[in-house]
Amino acid sequence: MNLHLAVLSVYSLGLMALGLWIGRRVRGASDFFVAGRRLGPGLIFSTMLAANIGAGSTVNATGLGYSQGLAAWWWVGSAAIGSTALAFWIGPAIRRAAAAHDLRTVGDYLEFRYSQTVRGVVSTLLWFGSIAILAGQLIAIGTILNVVAAIPFAWGCAIGGAVITVYFTAGGLLTSAWVNVVQLTVKMLGFAVALPLAISAAGGWSGVTSVRGNDMAYWTFARGDLALAYFVAIAPAFVVSPGLLQKIFGARDDRAVRVGVGLNALGLFVYAIVPALLGIAARGLFGTLADPQQALPLILIRALPPIVGAIGLAAVFSAEISAADASLFMLTTSLSQDLYKRFIAPDASDDTVLRVARWTAFVSGIFGIALAVASASIVQVLTIFYTLLSVSLFVPIVAGLFVPSASTRDALAAISAGVAVMLMIQVSTGGRGYGLVTPALGGLAAAIIVWGVSHALVSHRRHRG
Repeated sequence: MNLHLAVLSVYSLGLMALGLWIGRRVRGASDFFVAGRRLGPGLIFSTMLAANIGAGSTVNATGLGYSQGLAAWWWVGSAAIGSTALAFWIGPAIRRAAAAHDLRTVGDYLEFRYSQTVRGVVSTLLWFGSIAILAGQLIAIGTILNVVAAIPFAWGCAIGGAVITVYFTAGGLLTSAWVNVVQLTVKMLGFAVALPLAISAAGGWSGVTSVRGNDMAYWTFARGDLALAYFVAIAPAFVVSPGLLQKIFGARDDRAVRVGVGLNALGLFVYAIVPALLGIAARGLFGTLADPQQALPLILIRALPPIVGAIGLAAVFSAEISAADASLFMLTTSLSQDLYKRFIAPDASDDTVLRVARWTAFVSGIFGIALAVASASIVQVLTIFYTLLSVSLFVPIVAGLFVPSASTRDALAAISAGVAVMLMIQVSTGGRGYGLVTPALGGLAAAIIVWGVSHALVSHRRHRG
């Protein structure tokens, strides 16, 4: 067994053991879904940032830095912008509503604000979308383990899925929040050590800046096409992601939201340049790669001393695992609370809902592994998820919080239009879009416009009546 695999094995067992130990504190569905609403700023910060630095922010963002240069910053930077809006605008408002009305999921909020129909439609959409992000994290784990430890890709996906499923099933948000503290610490240490050593291996700063030195687009930070595409696809999703909002439901007060989520946004702003620079360094070190997603694992095993590479591998593994448990959180809550408890067994006891939630987590983990093995593109599955979140949830949640007269009809119209236009552009262009009009931009614009028209018509009829 090589050093990388030994370190990863010990670390994985430690995460599962910690999750099982903390899971003993879970006494009911409230602890599982919202951690008893006891999370302070520190735990909110760690569980949010740990969830937000995942496969998209490590393996994929480094691959984007390798192929697209400095503008890869916008992948993580867009998440930071969305997180800022969540910290000071959306987050505190929705936390107050959740605490006042004992809401545990975004589905609870949508039914409270609109209707049972809106809850059912969105919960169904989210289940399909959440499977995509879980698969995306597992693809990254499978890729890393394959390159670094020669473990077959499918087995790597299965190993990652098993680790997540064990510790999350033990206690839901409560175990996830505490395990995320460990994961975030490992991430910060790993990337803090790996980045300067990778730059040094590539010839220092002068060596990095000489990579494709004559290609102005490669070194242009504010490339309009990439910046707009990433911002529209990612920023709204980080404002309304159920996995993030439901972590906020577990906050003890508004200050915990503003401080915790705000520090998470600051961390993302700072971190955003790291994968971009790692990707550029990989370009200088390894030249042309058949798959840009190999840029980060190759740095870990070829450009760094073995012990540093092992720490870096643990950091990347932490990133994928913590983001995957956030998506497993969304899957579990949408199925057990929003669908089972609300539509199948409304009289189910708290113990029954907790048992269903744990079984749901187990089954969802298996589905995520299967999808990961069947797909090889991280960016493809993550883009599907982020786009679906943006076009289906952004308008209903924001309007529901800040427009008192927003109606069920408005919400359903916005969801239908957004998803329909997004799918039309996705299918007709193969995901490329029409110039700057990507599937995400077209779907979000359609949702906003149709909501506005529907709301104006309803308001006009009320006024005439």
